[in-house]
Amino acid sequence: MASKKGVRLIITLECTECRTNTDKRTPGVSRYTTSKNRRNTTGRMELKKFCPHCNKHTIHKETK
Repeated sequence: MASKKGVRLIITLECTECRTNTDKRTPGVSRYTTSKNRRNTTGRMELKKFCPHCNKHTIHKETK
């Protein structure tokens, strides 16, 4: 039996400043998981979320 693919996808959001910023509070990269509707949002998502490593709100972009 073939499984039916749903409209909603689970995606991972990753902090954009953690990769380039060396003056962070703690080492590491902030990641969040969320879901998006494949039909309504076809492009990559960008959300402003809190990064505990940078200790501020930064832009988190969708990764594969």
